[in-house]
Amino acid sequence: MSSKKRRREAPMPATMAGLLAFFGEESKGFKIRPEVVIIFAAVVVVVILVAARLWPL
Repeated sequence: MSSKKRRREAPMPATMAGLLAFFGEESKGFKIRPEVVIIFAAVVVVVILVAARLWPL
């Protein structure tokens, strides 16, 4: 690649810039771990499947 072409290209953005700003801010409210959310979603799916078997429409 020629040096002229390299000078015309824009520099690549920093990949971690947005993540650092996002995770650096703390918000108020309760915090739920991701594992709890996944387990809760799995329990809801199982309950819906069992309910569909027991009480078919």
